[in-house]
Amino acid sequence: MSNAQTSPAMRAVVQDTLGGPEVLRVTEVPRPEPLPTEVLVRVHAAGVNPVDWKTRQGGGMAGVLGEPPYILGWDVSGVVERVGFGVHTLKEGDEVYGMPWFPRQAGGYAEYVTAPSRQFARKPASLGHPEAAAVPLAALTAWQALVDTARLEKGQRVLIHAAAGGVGHFAVQFAKHLGAHVIGTAREAKHDWLRTLGADELVDYTAVRFEDEVRDADVVLDLIGDDTDRTSTRSLQTLRPGGLLVAVPSGVSPELAEAAQARGVRASAYLVEPDGPALERIGELIDAGAVSVEVEDVLPLERAAEAHRRGEEGRTRGKLVLDVTS
Repeated sequence: MSNAQTSPAMRAVVQDTLGGPEVLRVTEVPRPEPLPTEVLVRVHAAGVNPVDWKTRQGGGMAGVLGEPPYILGWDVSGVVERVGFGVHTLKEGDEVYGMPWFPRQAGGYAEYVTAPSRQFARKPASLGHPEAAAVPLAALTAWQALVDTARLEKGQRVLIHAAAGGVGHFAVQFAKHLGAHVIGTAREAKHDWLRTLGADELVDYTAVRFEDEVRDADVVLDLIGDDTDRTSTRSLQTLRPGGLLVAVPSGVSPELAEAAQARGVRASAYLVEPDGPALERIGELIDAGAVSVEVEDVLPLERAAEAHRRGEEGRTRGKLVLDVTS
């Protein structure tokens, strides 16, 4: 960047090549500077998401980011350090959280990020930075999929796959808040916890085939995808005529679209986008006690590779978070 010689340095997790978790390394890079309408945020914590390790390997958003080097991470919680010209919604010292720039590089695994001010929202007062950093990408994915894409209504039946994961545990709570009948798939050990979040029915996908247990769903939120045991295609069997499958990680292939049409149901691909106003609403629900945030563990920035390894095992309850200040 042009101001590399004059900008202060900051710590960041950089990858120089695609590959396994071992390609992640902590180094010093120039601190970004806010442009007009942007804010500079001192990052206190950064959430870790499946799109992070998929991108690190060459999938996920690697096609958008291009070739490394780059800095992963889209979930951040921190404090506004400086505001650019034209910023009217935030001021220096404000505690904020957000999912800036997605799917372009945000550089969340770093001490500072810059982004348009309206891609952030004020951090929920009831949360610390580690908990707040676990919210944006996962919660916005669940919120936008259920509210904006599925237009979920009171009394409808929704099936949520991977209900105990980062996105899933928010989706269960949002669906319940919207008045839906919530069905989730998860391992038996997580059923009691998911019931406390609002799940009405739970299916242990390791013991039975979910399509044998669920019928007449209005909406399926598939957070697994056809790449794993044809989850999206099998989910079509659970929908009522005219029902909707929202396929998040794998999208809708021509074969899936054809299968949906043959069954008289709909299938929609989905990608989350930055949404400051939705984060404000989500923050209100959190502060009101209507939505809780599950963080499995908080690791220092230097252990980002370990966080990726653990996340890739697919057994996380809620989210993993990096502490950027330690």
